[in-house]
Amino acid sequence: MPFKFTEEFRARAEKICARYPRRDAALIPLLLEMQKEKGYIAEEGLDALALFLQIPYSRVKGVATFYTMFNHEPVGKYHLQVCRNISCHMAGSESLLGRLRGRLGIAEGETTRDGLFTLSAVECLGACGAAPVMQVNEKYFENLDEAKLDALLEELKHGRLPH
Repeated sequence: MPFKFTEEFRARAEKICARYPRRDAALIPLLLEMQKEKGYIAEEGLDALALFLQIPYSRVKGVATFYTMFNHEPVGKYHLQVCRNISCHMAGSESLLGRLRGRLGIAEGETTRDGLFTLSAVECLGACGAAPVMQVNEKYFENLDEAKLDALLEELKHGRLPH
């Protein structure tokens, strides 16, 4: 049986499409909306979105796989995305990644057994002036060092995402 959007999703999607001069211009916002529902975008959802927007599947797939902000499999409650681009690298992001691997017992692309953390190394997060930077879900943490990272992990382990 083919994948179908819920009526609630379809209603939200129609509202999003109405904000744009053409339906296909809503592709990225709709991918974000899909990801918001489950934390990732299932492969079968890409085909359904192509049909909904009346655009080729290859265009939807191309956009969904080009941007690293889209997850293609389930991630933990907290998705830790450490920037590894030049500014962050020069400011110590590699050592932060090493610390996270050690503290969490996982490699990049893996999720802890308890489902709490997924660790990713990503290219530029666009906050070079505040390097090193890590994005946790939708929130940025800037000017990180090992002490700040450890404190943040403790907060997250207790279910608190600092503001």
